[in-house]
Amino acid sequence: MDCVPREIQLPAPVPGAPSESSEELDPELLALPDPPQRERSLTVAVMALAALLSLAMAFALRHDAAYALQAGPGVGGPEGAIDVGDLHAATGTRLAASENRYVRAEALLGAAGGIRYERPFVDDTFRTLPVAGRPDVWVEVRVPAGQESGRWEPPRTFQGRLVRFGAAGPRHRGLAGAIEGAGATAIPAGAWLLIDGEAPAQARWTLLLAVMFLGCAAWNAIAIGRVVRRVR
Repeated sequence: MDCVPREIQLPAPVPGAPSESSEELDPELLALPDPPQRERSLTVAVMALAALLSLAMAFALRHDAAYALQAGPGVGGPEGAIDVGDLHAATGTRLAASENRYVRAEALLGAAGGIRYERPFVDDTFRTLPVAGRPDVWVEVRVPAGQESGRWEPPRTFQGRLVRFGAAGPRHRGLAGAIEGAGATAIPAGAWLLIDGEAPAQARWTLLLAVMFLGCAAWNAIAIGRVVRRVR
């Protein structure tokens, strides 16, 4: 008996069922709006600016953070301070060797050209005075509350941070300009500032601030990577 193959008939398409062509050209997908390129670009730009500003702030605190990590009083010698001697006779090389360090020094301060100022949430007042005969070396001293009067005399021995005016940190930002504006005294380029009473332990808050800015920069960088990453 001969076997004759019969023609196989495929079932007719069901009305309303999606076909291959209809899946490729889904009208609902085609009707969706384009991704908001302008808004995404603006978001990336804002996050990039925030990351750059955070890095700049962390970089500006590098001297303060380095000073805060140093050994404080009680470590490395008598009270942990480097003796630079008389500031009148201290050479530039001697001062540069003790830059951004906790030092001990003696000097007679001059009243001419000095400036007096206050800080928020602090009852004491502050004075920044030049070393007599040396316009390139200044000392910031703290005057206890109630002792600010015409009879007050500045001390002659100091212990604190020796740094250049340009690297004195956020609390002394603009101090050189304020001195020049108040007393018409020009601060020489690369002038020194001895901040009396500022030990490394008192600058530890700058470490937390620097870490916070670095964390903010890292967070924005990761967020930018997620925004611009192509979704598969």
